[in-house]
Amino acid sequence: MAEYSVEVIKHLEKVFKTCQLHRPIRIGRYDAGVKLVYDVNPVSGSNNKCLSRVHLFVMKFVGGGFAGQVYQVKVVKIENGPVDGLEQDGLYAMKILIPPSGFALLFRNLMYGLGFQGPFQLQVNPTAARSGAIWQKFIRRGAKVIFGDDRAVNDIHAIFNSSPSSVSEYSTLGGISRYTFLTINPSFSKIFK
Repeated sequence: MAEYSVEVIKHLEKVFKTCQLHRPIRIGRYDAGVKLVYDVNPVSGSNNKCLSRVHLFVMKFVGGGFAGQVYQVKVVKIENGPVDGLEQDGLYAMKILIPPSGFALLFRNLMYGLGFQGPFQLQVNPTAARSGAIWQKFIRRGAKVIFGDDRAVNDIHAIFNSSPSSVSEYSTLGGISRYTFLTINPSFSKIFK
């Protein structure tokens, strides 16, 4: 099996653009150097009802499995007010709720469909995505009571509401996920060194 090549992906994307198809390009995963712009809803804080916009720079693809994909991203800019917990130039983990593998996506959706007779709610239902994020906040509070420090559990700062509004270097047409979480771990910079 051939190795994954960013150069080949970029070449194929250029070829795709020259075809002038009406169907948008489908991006399976992002590579280092890609710039993304997302509209986000903060999970908590005084600005949690306002839609903000964040500009992200993908540092690297960390990995993925049945639950989705994880990236290390840097926040380049925040528009339309602050997002509690996010800082410009800060490093964060971005979780996209679509697995990188087609088989993993099919298997997850099949198991979820059999078990719950419906689609994977965190990916299609904004209320479920927000509830999952708030549940994570409750788990952090429990960690503070039990362990004396809430940093033992990742914090969720924002939910991305739709596909990126801008994907430079790849396409302005497509994206990966409807609902995505932006999280941080206090030892995040140590993890990625």
